[in-house]
Amino acid sequence: MTADIDFGAFFDATPSPYLILDTDLTIAYVNAAYLHTTRRTRDQLVGKFFFDALPERPDGSDEAEQNMKGSLHRVLETGEPDTLVLQRYDIPAPDRPGGFEERWWSSIHTPIAGADGTVKWIVQRAEDVTDFVHSRRARRLTEDFTEREKGMAAELYARAGELYRLNQELRSAHARERQVAVTLQEAMLSVPDLDRHDDNIAVRYRPATRSLNVCGDWYDVVDLPPDRYAAAVGDVVGHGLHAAAVMGMLRSALSAVIRAIPSPAQALEVLGLYARSLDGATAATAVKVLIDTRSELIIYSSAGHLPPVLRHSDGSCELLDQATDPPLGARPHHVPRPQAGLSYTRGDTLVMYTDGLIERRDEDIDVGLARLSTALAQEGALPPARLADVLLDRLGVAGGAADDIALVVIRL
Repeated sequence: MTADIDFGAFFDATPSPYLILDTDLTIAYVNAAYLHTTRRTRDQLVGKFFFDALPERPDGSDEAEQNMKGSLHRVLETGEPDTLVLQRYDIPAPDRPGGFEERWWSSIHTPIAGADGTVKWIVQRAEDVTDFVHSRRARRLTEDFTEREKGMAAELYARAGELYRLNQELRSAHARERQVAVTLQEAMLSVPDLDRHDDNIAVRYRPATRSLNVCGDWYDVVDLPPDRYAAAVGDVVGHGLHAAAVMGMLRSALSAVIRAIPSPAQALEVLGLYARSLDGATAATAVKVLIDTRSELIIYSSAGHLPPVLRHSDGSCELLDQATDPPLGARPHHVPRPQAGLSYTRGDTLVMYTDGLIERRDEDIDVGLARLSTALAQEGALPPARLADVLLDRLGVAGGAADDIALVVIRL
């Protein structure tokens, strides 16, 4: 099967300067990089004889033009590629009428045969290596180089420049995707029910500092009148726009389910079934808590998520780790999820979070949990909004971390 390729689009996408000549050395095509490098317009080059469009400086020697013509004619005669290494070929300066710019090139001329086997076109790839030639280090390195070694040095320089340009483009693309993903994530993390809890609940989201790791973490708070409310945090495997989209669907689904099925374990069972049908949702983690303010009871269930921490008024901390099950969609068959409960006293503080808050690459997860518990024991009397900021600071992630962070602080 022959691929349907737009070769014009292909050449315009490549960062290397290319032009195509016919057998009369008339320019038939130039790509965007060639126009940028020579500072010419398409109309100034296409359809023009090469040495009329890009004449050598009149006051210079004829050697540069002769070398260029010699290379092009060798390609026409032999049907084989020809290379010019570290060739000086000055070009007219567009901002100085009658003036010329010193330019050094590493050029490769490649033939394209027609149906009869003879050369029909010549592709010129011309890398501008002027900066390389002018660098002190290059002069020192090439004093004793052979012509072949000079060519290799120029080619390496050209490839390094190309890689640098490609890396810059990738960074820009990642930065754009990161901004779009973070904007989408923050828009979906709005919590309408949060306003009803005055200053007793604080939420924080910190996107990953690495663009490839952004998005996928979430939180939610849902009122269940007259005297209950639910909170959740979760983490989707994967990153970027797709992870943000999956996060939004899982969060919305759980928010809807908990309104109909207040049991955290049953709500996560339903969410797990939904995750199996959603591309990218399998192995996501979540923890759901139901807080009954009348009976002062916390009921919770976890799908592979890190345990919330309950700080009691006396400063002691307790992990909610008695109802932990595998992540969403991890089991091939449906199995009821566990659920546990514990009492709290008014004034206690519950902290829910995702792994970016406590995980560090060079240490065990228990070390991070201990660090969080210590900070919470010492600072837990602060108002929730202030406590959330202090916890981020004490754990060294106030400015973000290598992974996303979702954090919920609840004053019970």
